[in-house]
Amino acid sequence: MSEPHPRRAAVTGIGVVAPNGTSTESFWKSTQEGISVLDRITREGCAHLPLRVAGEVRDFEPSAVVEERYLVQTDRFTHFGMAAADLALEDARIGSADTGEAPFSVGVITAAGSGGGEFGQRELQQLWGKGPRFVGPYQSIAWFYAASTGQISIRRGFKGPCGVIASDEAGGLDAVAHAARAVRRGTDVIIAGATEAPLAPYSVVCQLGYEELSTADDPTRAYRPFTDQACGFVPAEGGAMLVVEAEASARERGARVRATVAGHAATFTGASRWEQSREGLAQAIRGALDEAGCAPEEIDVVFADALGVPEADRAEALAIADALGAHGGRVPVTAPKTGIGRGYCAAPVLDVAAAVLAMEHGLIPPTPNVFDICHDLDLVTGRARVAEVRTALVLSRGLMGSNSALVLRHGAAAVSR
Repeated sequence: MSEPHPRRAAVTGIGVVAPNGTSTESFWKSTQEGISVLDRITREGCAHLPLRVAGEVRDFEPSAVVEERYLVQTDRFTHFGMAAADLALEDARIGSADTGEAPFSVGVITAAGSGGGEFGQRELQQLWGKGPRFVGPYQSIAWFYAASTGQISIRRGFKGPCGVIASDEAGGLDAVAHAARAVRRGTDVIIAGATEAPLAPYSVVCQLGYEELSTADDPTRAYRPFTDQACGFVPAEGGAMLVVEAEASARERGARVRATVAGHAATFTGASRWEQSREGLAQAIRGALDEAGCAPEEIDVVFADALGVPEADRAEALAIADALGAHGGRVPVTAPKTGIGRGYCAAPVLDVAAAVLAMEHGLIPPTPNVFDICHDLDLVTGRARVAEVRTALVLSRGLMGSNSALVLRHGAAAVSR
């Protein structure tokens, strides 16, 4: 079926496995209520490490949602990815290739910042404790950045365009953008997103070199961006997967178009150069608005990167003002991740999920644990704000220097354009 306009990429399914909920519904309930689940790390082997607080996914049993033959060859971050992909596909009413879907019409794109550290930890302990004969063959693949893309596509029989973005935090947004562009070029459906599992001792030790990491003891004070008490970010595990497909095809099959991916842009300004990230992030915002054909005053909410480092927070606040002009001081800004932690590549994809849900429910979720703002931002705190949200801007920056911005439009708004 030919379309009179260029193919638009629509989000038709959302699947979430997060510290505050292992379903989209439970995630949104906690997010809109501003519930913080940050707590002391309980993972074995982490008690003596300087990192004290994190966002753990505690109500998740991999064996209940993933078959044994996949469990033995995959890491926890891939378990999250497969579970979230199942939820997203169910939400979009799309089945596996072997149940009727054309296999070459569906692809998978994921992002990962560190890969499978937990599986690697276990195998290294076997190697040094018992010897090389006790290391399994799956050590060679389970840790790999592309493992989730590969296992999701193999398990579901999807043979369309697949890829992985091995990047810093902004890679999560870039994965969604790559999915949208694949759809615009002719692919029917892409499963896209990111999940992370960075809380095994091996992974935590690797993160201790980040100056931006919070080592505070108090969960209510460990992650407080945009305040005078900002002392870094708190890491988290989990993530989200989205079903991205051609809007016209989705409507034709009767699927719910939850949102459209309207615009995206990315820049690079260098690792930990937070003052320079102001210019790079502002340029990414302008590029995303331009691709979306969106004026600054059309943005109804900004989901902030919210690193929690004073220089980075200041740069982000100024970047929003630079790119949105006078509207930058009036537009509501939120950072729900302060209640669950900043899950590297997974963090901005969870923000995308929250942005879509905010548009659907007419509620801007609050920023948990943050009250005394020291920047010129209309930061939503305390409780959710009732608002008509037709267009959302999601921002992300990575510790290695990537900047990314994504514009989403309400599904109903896309019909009228």
